[in-house]
Amino acid sequence: MVGQDASNSAATPRTTVDSPPAHYVLKVQSFSLLVKNSIERYESESFEAGGYKWKLVLYPGGNKSKNVREHISLYLALDDTSSLHHGWEIYVNFRFFLHDQNNDNFLVVQDTVGKERRFHKMKAEWGIDQFIPLRDFNLASKGYLVDDTCAFGAEVFVCKERNTGKGECLVMMKDVITYKHLYEFDNLSKLDSEFCDSKPFNAGNYKWKIKLYPNGKDAELGNYLSLYLTLADPSALSPGSKIYAQITLRILDQKQAKHHFGKANYWFTASCPENGASRFMPVNNFTNQNSVYQVKDSCLVEAEVIILGVVDAVS
Repeated sequence: MVGQDASNSAATPRTTVDSPPAHYVLKVQSFSLLVKNSIERYESESFEAGGYKWKLVLYPGGNKSKNVREHISLYLALDDTSSLHHGWEIYVNFRFFLHDQNNDNFLVVQDTVGKERRFHKMKAEWGIDQFIPLRDFNLASKGYLVDDTCAFGAEVFVCKERNTGKGECLVMMKDVITYKHLYEFDNLSKLDSEFCDSKPFNAGNYKWKIKLYPNGKDAELGNYLSLYLTLADPSALSPGSKIYAQITLRILDQKQAKHHFGKANYWFTASCPENGASRFMPVNNFTNQNSVYQVKDSCLVEAEVIILGVVDAVS
């Protein structure tokens, strides 16, 4: 994500200093070959300043996504935002350098004067769209490009850091995976509880169980078989975290393969770890002597789980 600080290079504060940049220098040889070889964006190696790692991001022909033409665009980017907590903000003053090789001093372009830029997980890049016009950059009298070689630099000063408080991050999955698990519930006539659980199985980064109530649950007791999918260990899910999943529960027809199933999307949380159908199938259909679902006192139940999204609490 790119920040636009100054659309007009003339409006950006500029000075000249003798000292080189304190934090990083990016030297480019054969600069003209960058554009010729279709390098529209170049990211430097990371460097440390103020306790964080940063990169310089150079657009040698201008940032086309910002409709910049005939200019060099230059940005400062926070490296590896995956380690940055949501809600954490870094306020930064920074300035860019361009070496004048004729006079051996440096053009300094200040991002803003008296105002910090706020870097965070969702806004990790700030800079100057029109850092310098290419016509000025290419002039031999300016000394910025000599023998097709130039040098850019940066100084980065962290002014303050803060945590903006609690929140959450919802991530919807682009490339979903279907997880299937088949389990045999046996000795159903000897069941000494109103339900029976499958052994835990993995789907995504979570452990699950199939929970079967052969004679129904609560108000449906004696009328409908009830079937659920439940988190195997709800306490492992941190408070405020949620899982959005599409589940298909299926009791297999062991004779004619005309399986009975239900399909729906649910939110799973630590406080609501179980979802399914209280009226999954009439008890009589499951227990009668001609049942194709319960054979030799056992049934086969299959669960399909697709993780569609997750919510993580942040603080």
